[in-house]
Amino acid sequence: MSEDVIKADPPEGRPVDSVAEPATHGHRNLGIALALISMAQLMVVLDGTIVNIALPHIQKDLGFTNGSLPWVVNAYALAFGGLLLLGGRIGDILGRRKVFMFGVVLFGVASFLGGIAQNETLLLASRVLQGLGAAAASPNALALITTTFPAGKERNRAMAVYAAMSGAGAAVGLILGGLLTEASWRWTFFINTPIGLIVAVLAIRYLGESARQHGKFDLPGAITGTIGLTSLVYGLTHAGSKGWGNSATLAFIIGGVALIGVFLLIEARSRHALMPFRILANRTRGISFFVMLIVGAALFSMFYFLGIFIQNVLGYSALKTGFAFLPFSFGIVVAAQLASTLIARMDPRWISGAGAAIAAGGMFGFTQLEVGSSYAAHLLPYILLLSFGMGLIFVPLTLTAVSGVADEDSGVGSAVLNTVQQIGGAVGLALLGTVSTNAIKDKFTELAPGLAKASQAAPDQAGVLAKQAEAVATTHGFTTAFMVSAIMFVGAALFTLVGLSVKHQDLANDGKPVHVG
Repeated sequence: MSEDVIKADPPEGRPVDSVAEPATHGHRNLGIALALISMAQLMVVLDGTIVNIALPHIQKDLGFTNGSLPWVVNAYALAFGGLLLLGGRIGDILGRRKVFMFGVVLFGVASFLGGIAQNETLLLASRVLQGLGAAAASPNALALITTTFPAGKERNRAMAVYAAMSGAGAAVGLILGGLLTEASWRWTFFINTPIGLIVAVLAIRYLGESARQHGKFDLPGAITGTIGLTSLVYGLTHAGSKGWGNSATLAFIIGGVALIGVFLLIEARSRHALMPFRILANRTRGISFFVMLIVGAALFSMFYFLGIFIQNVLGYSALKTGFAFLPFSFGIVVAAQLASTLIARMDPRWISGAGAAIAAGGMFGFTQLEVGSSYAAHLLPYILLLSFGMGLIFVPLTLTAVSGVADEDSGVGSAVLNTVQQIGGAVGLALLGTVSTNAIKDKFTELAPGLAKASQAAPDQAGVLAKQAEAVATTHGFTTAFMVSAIMFVGAALFTLVGLSVKHQDLANDGKPVHVG
């Protein structure tokens, strides 16, 4: 996409990129408008997990190797997270409804291409296109909430629904993934096509267009940021198989960090930055973004490791595994509604801080898992605890992350919030995956002598013993990763309680301080 510059004569004292055309309001039904925005967000978020359960079937049908299969997930996550900021900026300049509609249509079409894919290349290309569509739709969905619903009670309720969709989408994706895979893995893609097209058509009638800001697209920033993130994630993943001292591992990590540094330098000097430093300079937003980064890292890893544990260690089917996560959706929706009510009476630091502490307790519970653990006694209580904590985190931090952002930055401000979650998830999963892999290797080394002796004593049981050792080592690796995730949640709680100082009265006034007396 080439740079697009919209020129106008600005009022005296204002930069050219802050001039906006008047918004065209056409919101005929706020309930339907919220339903459309939430449906699109659910579609985008659940796609991050809905394909996970289908991966073995995709590998068998299309001939993916063990090394290339993870890119079915990574191609989507990296395109989505890496281009979210650009999607928000394009929405600011061209109109958020227009870009939102383009995003959901592209997502639907790309999903259809994924469903009919007959080889690796077409499937991975479709996943990248899905990520592009999500990067256009998701930040503008949140921005449309801030421009459609007035600050205060109505916006708080809308944000609660949006946050519930964002938080529950991953678990809903696992359920749908299990259900649809029973028919064919291709339906995990096909299901998005009608949703995207319906949302786009109804958006014309029920969503009003936002004001168009004047500026241009920061393509150098988008390119360096996306490639840097991809390189970093690949390097962190590579360390799991080749080690931290491997030359390729170091090259990808150092190269990724360097490119991210170049991205930050570009943003600091650009008048049309994808990530304006003025957004991050605000303490409330900076803390909100940082905590969301940590939460994204811990949450993505939970779904990944727990999903594999339930299937490979406990022996659940794909469909049964999906339903095992259903309580997570319930807990996060209930907590999000509670947080929406509390935010009018209580400062967000206490709600989100308590939520992070509760989530840490749930994650710590997973560190106690063993090969013989049962779902009812050892999984369900902590799934509920974690989900409740997440619901308390999402609503206040979603509000504080976009509160007080100037109109010309609302699209990109929303995109930063989504970006830090995706980046946190990608980097966190890569890092914790390496932690888990190394722990599994160490456990196998510890078990090897005993396994060899036992296999010699009972040769006919060698296969069974090897499988048991694999389950023990896998469980050890996953519980090690869960411990790191629990520590991350504790850190998130501390950062929230200490650093988040905004008052609940200020949120009701759209981030503007309220002076009493």
